[in-house]
Amino acid sequence: MAHYFDENPNTPSQRQMIDYEVLGTTLHFVTDSDVFSRKNVDFGTNLLIEEMIEDVKKSKPSGGSFLDLGCGAGIVGITFKYKFMKFDCMGVDVNGRAVSLANENAKLNGVKVNFVQSDVLDKIEDSVQFDIVATNPPVRAGKAVVFRFYEEAKKHMKTGGAIYVVLQRKQGAPSTEKKLLELFGNCETLGIDGGYRVMKAVREE
Repeated sequence: MAHYFDENPNTPSQRQMIDYEVLGTTLHFVTDSDVFSRKNVDFGTNLLIEEMIEDVKKSKPSGGSFLDLGCGAGIVGITFKYKFMKFDCMGVDVNGRAVSLANENAKLNGVKVNFVQSDVLDKIEDSVQFDIVATNPPVRAGKAVVFRFYEEAKKHMKTGGAIYVVLQRKQGAPSTEKKLLELFGNCETLGIDGGYRVMKAVREE
């Protein structure tokens, strides 16, 4: 059985268009079979986007670098870029079909985001560092993979950089909080809704 975290899905393509209304903006995304959240923007991703954007706005950033980790069809990275045009934005996903869609969707919405196929951050040079990382991690891939997301993200975060994570409590939010505290020494809950929790950790050293 194929999954959204497969490297090269071979399920027949079933493309469709979805509209996404967020914070006064309507964006459009092409999705497909074996790509995460293909029928609509899932509740957790939407909560992550809303909480993260409101939090980032508080610092009134003039620019920076952003990573959509496990990008799927590119919804998080494209929405972030649309709201913060001065940021350089990148996205990665192991799923080649998802990455192809994400690059297509960036063009569709008139923004420049570089989406790359990579097993977590294996294909990203060590010298590439980010101010902000956002992820709705692939819980179905297992805890080891989810924790690898956080570990590799930290290696690519600038000092003072932040990672934003969304998870359902029943799918491991408490263990993620514990892991983020272990890695970063801090973890703040920004919002809880519908069983989902958005957490933020900052790389302080």
